[in-house]
Amino acid sequence: MPSPARVLVLDDDETIRVAVTTSLRADGFIAESAPDGTDLAGRLEAFRPDLVVLDWMMPGPSGIRLLPLVRATSDAAVIMLTARDEVDDRLRGFAEGADDYVVKPFTMAELIARTSAVLRRRGRLPQTIEVGDLVVDPDATTARRAGSVLDLTATEFRLLRLFAESRGRTLSKAQILTQVWGYDDYDPNLVEVHLSALRRKMEARGPRLIHTVRGLGYRLSVSP
Repeated sequence: MPSPARVLVLDDDETIRVAVTTSLRADGFIAESAPDGTDLAGRLEAFRPDLVVLDWMMPGPSGIRLLPLVRATSDAAVIMLTARDEVDDRLRGFAEGADDYVVKPFTMAELIARTSAVLRRRGRLPQTIEVGDLVVDPDATTARRAGSVLDLTATEFRLLRLFAESRGRTLSKAQILTQVWGYDDYDPNLVEVHLSALRRKMEARGPRLIHTVRGLGYRLSVSP
């Protein structure tokens, strides 16, 4: 089995930096972070990331100025993280070598999905995720159970993708709310309503795969 992908997060906003790093680790990535580009070349050499999440605006050299350094000294993919949403800014980022571009404010689910998509294109993650007879294709946004396509809503698919990418690990309602909806202060019943609908569709094709872990949350696995 390949080792987990490594992600370096550079953002001067501590709240965003901690949240992104925590979410990446919860999804099985090896993640490190820093508030600026100090000794970036040394960090790249020591950590050897597969992907860098790079904030456009930071004290000292900005992310867009650091991007050429990443490209010159590392083969890591780069996702620009920024509030700049003008077409010219996006084009400049891509011209400097960015692989993708996430605009603030964003949900963790979006960033994790884009991170996974870029790494799959780089061959660092499998194209599909298989758990028993369940096959989830995050890029094609499709899921099959026992060979049959599951007819899922967009929210149900985001839920299933989160469980698939976190397979074998227990997710709390707060984690699910944060990563699927972007907030953890919604009514927890929101999770239960959508999860019940997802379970009905999945269990029409086979035994239960999303199990309740009493007092803790939910887990996707072949066995309870």
